[in-house]
Amino acid sequence: MNTPGTAAATRAEYCVIACAEAWRGDGEVLASPMGAVPSVGARLARLTFAPELLLTDGEATIVGPDGEAEGWLPYRKHLTLVTGGRRHVMMGASQIDRFGNQNISCIGDWEQPARQLLGVRGAPVNTLNNPVSYWIPRHSPRVFVERVDMVCGVGYDRAEAAGPSATRFHRIPQVVSDLGVFDFATPDRSMRLASLHPGVTVEMVREATGFPLTVPADVPYTRDPTPAELALIREVIDLAGTRNREVRA
Repeated sequence: MNTPGTAAATRAEYCVIACAEAWRGDGEVLASPMGAVPSVGARLARLTFAPELLLTDGEATIVGPDGEAEGWLPYRKHLTLVTGGRRHVMMGASQIDRFGNQNISCIGDWEQPARQLLGVRGAPVNTLNNPVSYWIPRHSPRVFVERVDMVCGVGYDRAEAAGPSATRFHRIPQVVSDLGVFDFATPDRSMRLASLHPGVTVEMVREATGFPLTVPADVPYTRDPTPAELALIREVIDLAGTRNREVRA
């Protein structure tokens, strides 16, 4: 419920809340958000329910929610966090399938792709060595596909097939899109609808997803931001409104 004088939360702000929740309970881990909405979400989590969360400038400095330097992060220490499960990344995905395999490299056959994208980058290392969530600002069948054209980020089926060395730190806590929140809390580790953002229906999600999605009988809505959280988002963390550039609804 909104307090008097507080504008109702926007879809972008529900997405911020959903991204922030991905880091709930992680403890002292390095947050690596990629994108405006995840970045706002990580800072919100640090300022509210996850004070132990470590934020970085992306290079060599540990920073506070205001961006001011708090400490130095040597490269060797960063690698220790990355390879020891002590970092939680929120990446993007050009394609993602029902088991969480992610593609950011190319569309079509990799030998002669119809479209070249970012490349594999650090996705395999990220997904096998520390928890990885995903932020997808445009939920559509072109992104949520039955089978990715190229595996960059490793999903649950491929990690299991590779054995214990691949599954030790592999975990995909959440996939957040502009329609809802998804997880892999199913017997076969396939994607499940965990919550809907207000204004979104199950049918809308099904129509925008290119594979059969597990849908519980009673799907909750993504939790409302508190008045204090809305004030932090609007007046402290994201005065420029960068969240609205990724989510227009």
